[in-house]
Amino acid sequence: MDAAVIDEIRNIAGEENCSTRTADLYVYGFDASIHHENPDIVVMPTSTQQVSELVKLANEKKIPVTPRGAGTGLCGHAVPLHKGIVLDMCRMNNILEVHVEDLYCVVEPGVVYAQLNKELEKKKFFFPPTPGSGDVCTIGGMVAVNASGMRAIKYGATRDYVLGLEVVLPNGDVMESGTRTLKNSSGYQLDRLFVGSEGMLGVITKINLRVAPLPKARALAMVAFDDLVNAGQCVSNLIAHPLIPSGIEIIDRVCIEAVNKAMNVGFPEVAAMLLVEVDGHPLAVEEEIKQVSEICKESGATNVEFSTDKKTMAKWIAGRKAVLPSLSRYGEQFVSVSLADDMSVPMSQIPKAVKAFQEIAEKNGVIVGTYGHAADGNLHTKMLLDPKSKTYWENGEKAVTEIFDAVLELGGTVTGEHGVAISKAPYMQKERPTALAAMKAIKGALDPNNIMNPGKMMDWEGSIISHLRYEVEKE
Repeated sequence: MDAAVIDEIRNIAGEENCSTRTADLYVYGFDASIHHENPDIVVMPTSTQQVSELVKLANEKKIPVTPRGAGTGLCGHAVPLHKGIVLDMCRMNNILEVHVEDLYCVVEPGVVYAQLNKELEKKKFFFPPTPGSGDVCTIGGMVAVNASGMRAIKYGATRDYVLGLEVVLPNGDVMESGTRTLKNSSGYQLDRLFVGSEGMLGVITKINLRVAPLPKARALAMVAFDDLVNAGQCVSNLIAHPLIPSGIEIIDRVCIEAVNKAMNVGFPEVAAMLLVEVDGHPLAVEEEIKQVSEICKESGATNVEFSTDKKTMAKWIAGRKAVLPSLSRYGEQFVSVSLADDMSVPMSQIPKAVKAFQEIAEKNGVIVGTYGHAADGNLHTKMLLDPKSKTYWENGEKAVTEIFDAVLELGGTVTGEHGVAISKAPYMQKERPTALAAMKAIKGALDPNNIMNPGKMMDWEGSIISHLRYEVEKE
């Protein structure tokens, strides 16, 4: 990017909101994925008008634009593959309106999930999706990937709470879609199109969100199993009871050992465990947690412990949230990498899925930790490998392909909540072959110059072991 264009960008956004420092460009080349590429400039806009002018300039000059929230994405969403501008939206971080009497609020994209819920809690409401990165991730990023988390089984994903959006389109025009009402049949549901679009169709600058009343009580059960398949079957048994908990988390032995080593949480070192949460009226919670205990024991649980104590529940949930970083402590030469990390299968297929993952890992000589939001069939597998070893990466990619093939055979999807970007692109293309042409047509119609987060999802080609953040030694 030439100096004259950089000067134009600085004039639009202000010197204080731009950086071309080598250290900043390097840092902004990462998100939480395995990928990396430096941008030419980082811009931190503070208003929709600035975003509009920046995108209009980028469109005229055909400069790639990569929107970014907190950088917690695990698939390379915020990695600027073709350099250009990284648009960091975190300075647009105001909670603009809260109307609990109408069940909605209005926020800017840089508002942090936990920050919003802290404000809503004062009025006994919350925004329920509960992503694992909720302490740091932004609402704009959540909308861009349709994020969710452990409570999706009962409360749904981000898409179920987006009432309307303000979006800067690739030509710089500002579009408003949706409403502030709970019902809306007025024209195309364009806000639904932008939820999950991963920054490829425009830049989200304002969000109307539905909110929900906080439950009056919660209880959490910690359930131990001596067999991972039994734990998976228990999830299906709970749902079929019928019982819809607010969350069920599954954690296998590899993950349990890693968390205990890193955090000394005191999880039982068994083949697998479940964390089962129920919420609602106190009397209903009391009855349901007893049902959970009975069903788990009937499903082969070796031990069931439950609690309504906030500190105890927070400790257990913190241990679950720490699985991802803790896995890198499992072995000295290994790091945890996000490859096949976000598949979803029908809940009844969880036992077959977890068994297949174990067999595939053993076959390919890699270590796989399995955990995730089992209540809605959303499983995570983190692969442990030596990031400098070409052989490990090759074996890992083989395992990834086989894992996703197994998921698709079980009627599942390659991504339940993390999105596609780079890391899931070839597998999403295999999953959705008849939809790719329509997706490309929509992208081409809205973004004919292909400036918005180009080269990802349906446009990605080749191996995902590309643009790595690691230096791989030649073998």
